[in-house]
Amino acid sequence: MPLIIFIFGTIIGSFLNVCVYRIPKGESVVFPGSHCPTCGHPLKWYNNIPILSFIFQKGRCGYCRGKISLQYPLIEFLNGVMYLIFYHKYGLSAEFIYYGALCGVLIVLSSIDCYSGIIPDRFIFLILIFSIIYKISLYIFYSVSPQWFNSILGLLVGGLFFLTISVLSKGGMGGGDIKLIGALGFVLGLKMVFLNIFLSFIIGAIISLMLIALKKKGRKDSIPFGPFICMGFLITSLWGDKLLLWYINIFWGNN
Repeated sequence: MPLIIFIFGTIIGSFLNVCVYRIPKGESVVFPGSHCPTCGHPLKWYNNIPILSFIFQKGRCGYCRGKISLQYPLIEFLNGVMYLIFYHKYGLSAEFIYYGALCGVLIVLSSIDCYSGIIPDRFIFLILIFSIIYKISLYIFYSVSPQWFNSILGLLVGGLFFLTISVLSKGGMGGGDIKLIGALGFVLGLKMVFLNIFLSFIIGAIISLMLIALKKKGRKDSIPFGPFICMGFLITSLWGDKLLLWYINIFWGNN
């Protein structure tokens, strides 16, 4: 079963690549069918096998021999791994479907932010819509309280925190980042949104220092923050309770 879950995740990852490539251009993600971004030649089914097609074609188009971005197999592999993690934690459940869909949105959002420095509002709406439907579904089918007040507090506190940073830094934090942490705060609630924020800055600092050390970025270069927020969210949603318990035991356990 895990292998099937991974393969399914890579197939969805292939579609996410289409979204990353076409959405910023305002193109349909359905029509026309898959084609080479360099020569425009329609791709056969065997050109679209996740990960394997990239390996067998040695990272090049089978028609024009144009170079294929490493982004394609990376996103396919990443989504497959995330599906495995969600399956291990939640099994085949409503949670698996919800977090799988949410992860797809975050991967596309992060990739577009890396390329363009913009987080389209449609992704913020998708996060909120998915979350509202998920909460209502849990209440209807499992009588789980939606905790709307906690979600709204997470949205407001997360958004206002980043808005304050943006004002104090005179635009150091973009409007898309503010809306993103607000939407994810709605998902996580008040307590966990603070952990999401903390992890976002830690991950951002580590990756930024690595990019500077590797001379991929300069100290004055701007680096999109959206991907760090998304990474922090996934870690928080999967292991947030354990991280908080570890922190309490390490720093407060002997008191």
